Amino acid sequence: MAVPGVTIQDAPQYAYRGAMLDVARHFFSVQDVKRYIDLITSYKVNKLHLHLTDDQGWRIEIKSWPKLTEIGGTSAVGGDQGGFYTQAQFRDIVAYAKVHHITVIPEIDMPGHTNAALASYPELNCDGEARSLYTGTRVGFSTLCVDKELTYKFLDDVIREVASLTDGDYIHLGGDESHVTSKEDYNLFLTKAQAIVKKYGKNVMGWEDIQSAGISDETIVQHWTNPEIATLGAKQGASVVLSPAPTTYLDMKYTKGTKIGLTWAGVTPIDSAYIWNPQTLLKNVPTSQIIGIESPLWSETAVDIDAIEYLAFPRLIGHAELGWTQEQNRSWKSYLIRLKNHQKRLKIRKVNYYPSPLLE
Repeated sequence: MAVPGVTIQDAPQYAYRGAMLDVARHFFSVQDVKRYIDLITSYKVNKLHLHLTDDQGWRIEIKSWPKLTEIGGTSAVGGDQGGFYTQAQFRDIVAYAKVHHITVIPEIDMPGHTNAALASYPELNCDGEARSLYTGTRVGFSTLCVDKELTYKFLDDVIREVASLTDGDYIHLGGDESHVTSKEDYNLFLTKAQAIVKKYGKNVMGWEDIQSAGISDETIVQHWTNPEIATLGAKQGASVVLSPAPTTYLDMKYTKGTKIGLTWAGVTPIDSAYIWNPQTLLKNVPTSQIIGIESPLWSETAVDIDAIEYLAFPRLIGHAELGWTQEQNRSWKSYLIRLKNHQKRLKIRKVNYYPSPLLE
């Protein structure tokens, strides 16, 4: 049987095609993370952003500050079991991702979202008193003590150790929802934090809020809620990754009646996840500065790998197509037909996906 020769011409719309997994609010094992890597790599996702620290838990071993995991690693939302990755385990995740053509971007959120650290080391608080471990979901109440030199020793040690664990170019500094940090203190802190990241040979990525501190053209700002703030970051020369909450946040419910998820950004059925245009979302940002999209999955309501799969699939597949396929070749009608057929593959792989009525 003869097979005709063909030439395939295909290239991605965006160089950055990402997924984010929050392992701080609920902890997920190395095996769970590898399962997620196995699934997302099928759709040409090439970045895995791991949200490693938050108020509810500290999930990465820092050898120079061991109580971060001894104390801060023990809690999770709802009082569920905590956990953390040893540095050897994290290196294993990074290596596994690399084999699958995925770069891991570690996030150490700061100066807010830091209660797990503040509970582990009293001296990181301005009053020197340890905070209680936190298992709720409210945000914006914690902050590192900007005025203490020890804070920057802590930060230097953490960034140094985390930088040594990944061969990627970026460390994500978070920087969102620092509601109890004054703007002056926030900007001072982020200026110093960015310099420490550069000191250890990495570039800075952060939520769009970090633009307030002044950023360079080597920075990536991640848009999530405020187009005007993201645009201010782009005007400073930064590249932009798009994660608009109403369409890309995988932790939003599909409908008000679906069993898990949140609704603060609305509900996101599978058509809403697909029918939006990354190139025109930020009207005053040149398309050359939009380098990709990322699908964040926050884990307030996701307690295991089945929940992760339910929230991510099939919406992440649509995001992946937006990241890869040129605008003129995208069609909801065509995509829906292909997605209906693709259910067979999801079932073969035993993916616990959401059976949207649109797929019937």
